[in-house]
Amino acid sequence: MISVSVQQAPFALDEALAPLEALGGGAVASFVGLVRADGDVEQLTLEHYPVMTETALRGIAEQASARWSLLGATIIHRVGPMQPGERIVLAAACAPHRRDALDACAFMIDRLKTDAPFWKSESRVGQANWVEARESDEAAASRWSP
Repeated sequence: MISVSVQQAPFALDEALAPLEALGGGAVASFVGLVRADGDVEQLTLEHYPVMTETALRGIAEQASARWSLLGATIIHRVGPMQPGERIVLAAACAPHRRDALDACAFMIDRLKTDAPFWKSESRVGQANWVEARESDEAAASRWSP
């Protein structure tokens, strides 16, 4: 079971994780990313190309499923304007054992940060800036390369 959603609406963790928990595995691992309250950030806005983004996210979940023994994988990513502290992303995996679930979850969020086509703009007091990719994100994603 692979579930991918790109949406503007906030998501509830219990509702997002329930389908994975129902699969009967021994472990569900999840990562929730929040909009950072860096200094004077007032709002983060994410833009994307819908079909391209959903295809990329599904590909990441499929790679995780092929690499580890997963029963299911879920990725939810929000787009549009968000305030500091709001949930922006969920990557979750269900597996018979915790190591596969944990590794798959880490893989998905690391690859998502570099492979998913999102454009981020931060609104700070009196200005808006596009957010550049971070070297630390590239380094984290590269650890999963063969």
